[in-house]
Amino acid sequence: MPTQARERLLDSAEALFYRHGIQAVGIDRLLEDSGVGRASFYRHFESKDALVTAVLARRDAAWLEMFDDILEACDGEPLALFDAMATRYAENDFRGCAFINAMVEAADRNSPWHQIAVEHKHALIERIAESLRAAGHADAETQASRWILLLDGAVVTAMREGHAGPIQEAGRMAAQLLDRPIHST
Repeated sequence: MPTQARERLLDSAEALFYRHGIQAVGIDRLLEDSGVGRASFYRHFESKDALVTAVLARRDAAWLEMFDDILEACDGEPLALFDAMATRYAENDFRGCAFINAMVEAADRNSPWHQIAVEHKHALIERIAESLRAAGHADAETQASRWILLLDGAVVTAMREGHAGPIQEAGRMAAQLLDRPIHST
């Protein structure tokens, strides 16, 4: 059963890690921001790494729920996903994809952070593929993998450029992919 202290730690950590980066935020900063004492921190998490893993797992669940809501709101038009993502990434607090950021900071393909991020991306691919299949598009799995490639690249470019235009361009590119037969290489 989650406690208030645990939830405050998770909330603070998620916000601070996303805003400043995982490595840049120390335990003292987390404790100060959350108002939780050191002993309470260690009652809930054995280490900062355990906290990071919990934050990423929680963010994954919330993000997948949001993603499902976006797909449902698209009324069967998977390409509308890009417009919804562009709207989200146009917000002032946009700092890129927390999962891409975590993979970069982990720098270890075997780390729990990296594994959560990989599983998150696979779940997104499956959800996009389901949406494409439901809309009658051929080779939905390949298309979905390509769409994630476009989205991930667009997210990084949107961070660099400071606006959501790259997400919209990725949507136009995805539409072009739907118009052509796919040949796996």
